[in-house]
Amino acid sequence: MKILLVEDEPKVASFIHRGLTEQTHNVDIATDGVTGLRLALSNSYDLLILDNLLPGLSGLEVCRQVRTQNSSVSILMLTALGETDDKIRGLDAGADDYLVKPFAFQELLARIRALVRRRHEGPATETLLRLADLTLDPSRKLVQRAGQPVQLTAREFALLEYLLRNQGRVVSRVDILEQVWETSFDTGSNVIDVYINFLRKKVDKDFTPKLIHTLVGMGYVMREE
Repeated sequence: MKILLVEDEPKVASFIHRGLTEQTHNVDIATDGVTGLRLALSNSYDLLILDNLLPGLSGLEVCRQVRTQNSSVSILMLTALGETDDKIRGLDAGADDYLVKPFAFQELLARIRALVRRRHEGPATETLLRLADLTLDPSRKLVQRAGQPVQLTAREFALLEYLLRNQGRVVSRVDILEQVWETSFDTGSNVIDVYINFLRKKVDKDFTPKLIHTLVGMGYVMREE
């Protein structure tokens, strides 16, 4: 893979660079956000690994600007900011995964492998997913409710797609974390509830019938009442 690592701590950058090149990856390094953004937009990378607290431009802003121009590149946030709100901001900015420092290098490699699988699996075109007047196009990344376009972040889209593919079946928070995030949060984290609320505001609040339902103590289900 061709990887861009944007990290301003020399020891951390050297450690990651050495480990990834030993795995036969081709790794470029930027030590500030401005340079990282320039490289990301002027080269074709398979993966961006971004620290958040960067000189010049934050990793979060780099992520946002890259994502507006490149929807296909995988982005992994790698930062010491480990609160749930930090993770939500990173994922909402367009990151595909979020790993908190300090980290085990083998976990970083595992997450990179997961991102590669996610990027390459699936057919070129897929059938529309439908429930009532809600439609989701997996190939074109488009969502409509009652014929109206619905704008979702990358993580919201992935969550809605998972719920629609399992419509009528109750899915637990653990199911969602494993299948949508391919990562783990503290068991007491409310990140799933936060994203379910985001989806409800966008696809349910102004429409009838309601499609996203909570089963207390069990999880969530998408179905038409």
